[in-house]
Amino acid sequence: IQAAWSLKTRALTEMVYVDEIDMDQEGIAEMILDENAIAQVARPGTSLKLPGTSQGGGPSPAVKPVTQSGRPITGFVRPSTQSGRPSTMEQAIRTPRTALTARPITSASGGYVRLGTASMLTNPDGPFINLSRLNLAKYAQKPKLAKALFEYIFHHENDVKNALDLAALATEHAQFKDWWWKVQIGKCYYRLGLYREAEKQFKSALKQQDMVDTILYLAKVYLRLDQPVTALNLFKQGLDRFPGEVTLICGIARIYEEMNNISSAAEYYKDVLKQDNTHVEAIACIGSNHFYSDQPEIALRFYRRLLQMGVYNCQLFNNLGLCCFYAQQYDMTLSSFERALFLAENEEETADVWYNLGHVAVGIGDLNLAYQCFKLTLVNNNDYAEAYNNLAVLEMRKGHVEQARALLQTASSLAPHMYEPHFNFAILSEKIGDLQRSYTAAQKSEEAFPGHVDTQQLMKQLKEHFAML
Repeated sequence: IQAAWSLKTRALTEMVYVDEIDMDQEGIAEMILDENAIAQVARPGTSLKLPGTSQGGGPSPAVKPVTQSGRPITGFVRPSTQSGRPSTMEQAIRTPRTALTARPITSASGGYVRLGTASMLTNPDGPFINLSRLNLAKYAQKPKLAKALFEYIFHHENDVKNALDLAALATEHAQFKDWWWKVQIGKCYYRLGLYREAEKQFKSALKQQDMVDTILYLAKVYLRLDQPVTALNLFKQGLDRFPGEVTLICGIARIYEEMNNISSAAEYYKDVLKQDNTHVEAIACIGSNHFYSDQPEIALRFYRRLLQMGVYNCQLFNNLGLCCFYAQQYDMTLSSFERALFLAENEEETADVWYNLGHVAVGIGDLNLAYQCFKLTLVNNNDYAEAYNNLAVLEMRKGHVEQARALLQTASSLAPHMYEPHFNFAILSEKIGDLQRSYTAAQKSEEAFPGHVDTQQLMKQLKEHFAML
């Protein structure tokens, strides 16, 4: 997990930077009988799929960018949430993984990443253990050996079926009294997508032995079932039994943040720091929230704290550069971005730094430098929708209408969840007299960001035009 994901700012002048389901009777019957089915429309504030319905007063997309699923960008990259469900094959390939599997590393454990298992390399002559020739029933009768064997099969070989068979035989041999095996069966069910069965196993294990890790696993099940309120209640019950447990408080903060309830999330992250003042995730997320609350000086203190703790990566220096720029400490801005470029490990990180340098150039009024920075962003990452959008605004200022239209269409196809490309395309189409396309784009902008005043005004003007026709 990398601390302090890149802060992205938006906004230039004038233009903004950057169905009902028909079900037959069979479908209804399947939905009633399917234990894993959830309601099509969740109540406000109870779903991660509609985080904007939360009453927590989170920042609007105009202030703080959102991800494709509608969640606000946090101060931390969490493989178990966003990159754990890749939307494209390219993202799936880049997802962090264990020794032999393309699954995200955090899905293997409730609280911590199992880095040790990745070091178990097979010998060149063949596999370390040939699983197909193992007599699982024999090993299940030897508890100490069975536990080590299960860890190897589950974490290293990623053979969930054999791991589940071994766990089932071992728990039967233990007369269903060993809570550890119940947790392992629950983990196997979770991997297989059988969330209700996993929930039963974890609950049974909790009755026998109260463990923080089991609570974390059970909360993951509820989050996958899109029941954040149930997960919150579970964490709070866990805190009654384990007061001051950092992982539980952090879990509550993450859920509030994913539900766009930023004020509550910040309070819980502060509680995390009261228990553990070196918690990188809490410091990074609080710093990010202060930055987007128009308090770059306070955010700068948090990021400097990370630097003092020994966190030394591209994202941190990128954020330090942005905070220095918005806090008007210009002497440190460019040196921080220079260090960020030096520490960038891949092209995506380099693209983020060049994108933010483009915004610094816009801030000081050097539009030629901004144009070059956004171009360099696209050289490093050709799918950078925000850079396409901002380049279109600069092209429009130069009077290059066709180039601007092409860039905006590219941006809106790459990131349909962003409202800026749709709004800019609507403004551009309206100026050249293409009212139909302008209206269509304005509708998409309103869908992406219902509270955007400029879009509403444009829609009103277009409706008046159509009424006159």
